[in-house]
Amino acid sequence: MTTGRACLGMKNGQCNWPRGKVLGGSSVLNYMLYVRGNKKDYDHWEALGNTGWNYENVLNYFIKSEDNRNPYLAKTRYHRQGGLLTVQESPWRTPLVVAFVQAGTEMGYQNRDINGEEQAGFMIAQGTIRRGSRCSTAKAFLRPIRLRKNIHVALDSHVTKILINPSTMKAIGVEFVRNGRKQVVLARKEVILSAGAINSPQILMLSGIGPKQELDKFQIPTLKNLPVGENLQDHVGMGGLTFLIDKPVSIVQNRFQAFPMTMQYVVNERGPMTTLGGVEGLAFVNTYLGNRSWPDIQFHMAPASINSDAGYRVRKVLGLTDHLYNTVYKPIANKDVWTLMPLLLRPRSRGWVRLQSKNPFVAPLINANYFDDPFDIKTLVEGAKIAMEISESKAFKQFGSRVHRIPFPNCRNYPFGSDKYWECHIRTISMTIYHPVGTCKMGPAWDQEAVVDPRLRVYGVQGLRVIDASIMPTIPSGNTNAPTIMVGEKGADLIKEDWLSK
Repeated sequence: MTTGRACLGMKNGQCNWPRGKVLGGSSVLNYMLYVRGNKKDYDHWEALGNTGWNYENVLNYFIKSEDNRNPYLAKTRYHRQGGLLTVQESPWRTPLVVAFVQAGTEMGYQNRDINGEEQAGFMIAQGTIRRGSRCSTAKAFLRPIRLRKNIHVALDSHVTKILINPSTMKAIGVEFVRNGRKQVVLARKEVILSAGAINSPQILMLSGIGPKQELDKFQIPTLKNLPVGENLQDHVGMGGLTFLIDKPVSIVQNRFQAFPMTMQYVVNERGPMTTLGGVEGLAFVNTYLGNRSWPDIQFHMAPASINSDAGYRVRKVLGLTDHLYNTVYKPIANKDVWTLMPLLLRPRSRGWVRLQSKNPFVAPLINANYFDDPFDIKTLVEGAKIAMEISESKAFKQFGSRVHRIPFPNCRNYPFGSDKYWECHIRTISMTIYHPVGTCKMGPAWDQEAVVDPRLRVYGVQGLRVIDASIMPTIPSGNTNAPTIMVGEKGADLIKEDWLSK
């Protein structure tokens, strides 16, 4: 939905929110960055009443799944080798990421393991990759067990509702459409919902679990009145901040489409095609509004920008208007550049997901509600100023780095580089970092916003759990792929504990 506060440079003023409707979910189309978040995130979860979700507890589940191929990390208490999920650095990088880490040192930040003892610092990115290619959750967890007799995967299927006995309030099965035919599968013990922060609330509401006033709009009988779909949170970032350089060291599409580059990837599992969606460096910093032990800004550093493919794909993925692209980025098409994206780690704004129709094939309404709280835009403006400080460091001078100064058409009334200009820039290219969480909030029984308890059981419905990013009460300080996998690992243990104790 449009709010007039964000995504002003996108077509129809709407942000693009892709979803991972595929085996492996969004881990199949994300940037593969492996970031766990800050230890204070999880201690805060427990302080909210979620017993067993503190950092020391969840750390065990992060480590459980990990197979870290970086020897200097695998030997520490925060990592391991031998898990199912491969984590490593890209085998190829540009000299720009080395400069990025050096710039952090100039600013007083250490080059450190951001998934270790402390988070604040700069680092060459770790990702869920294996021998140069993506290691999705399907590859890591499903592929090794695909031949088990007790697992059945239904492809080309779309869940339409969870079947709940209204007399006993127990989940008894799932209704779904497969290849155009409606089918039902019954549950002997439990139904586990893992459709993500957008579709899990949609399925619950279609099943009669959700806010009564919303269900009444579509004549869906309310079986349990719960705040499903509320508490939506996402990391919003400032896209399009571009720096020109004089040396041919960045990723430019017409340079990297050559046949030898492709063969380098296919045969040797190396080269530019092994990058983590183009992101090479990560940093966690604090503005004056935050503190060093709990950073409030994350940076994605990439040796490319919106102009690097001459408008062929990136601008379409982002949904940029032709006017914005042609004015600002077309004049530097295929030139060597790099970019820094500041993203807001702990937004105060909250959005929602609601039904648009009782037809399960109609997408739900999504209101990210970016910048509803003015504190969020204020923090991101400070992030933009830190990005400029990084770009002006000694480390980047060797490349002749300078900011691309063509102003956004709608921001020309503000001096370039002023707080007002950065605010306008942020509101124009407001980028989702594809991290929606929180719409089936986990919380104790006294929390009126909670949908599931700390054991991930839906309140008031027997035999139904939600195990995905939607249960996160607050968004972790970092990319959500690793935390979502952690939720899956811990959720699996909760199921086993509950049934083995009976």
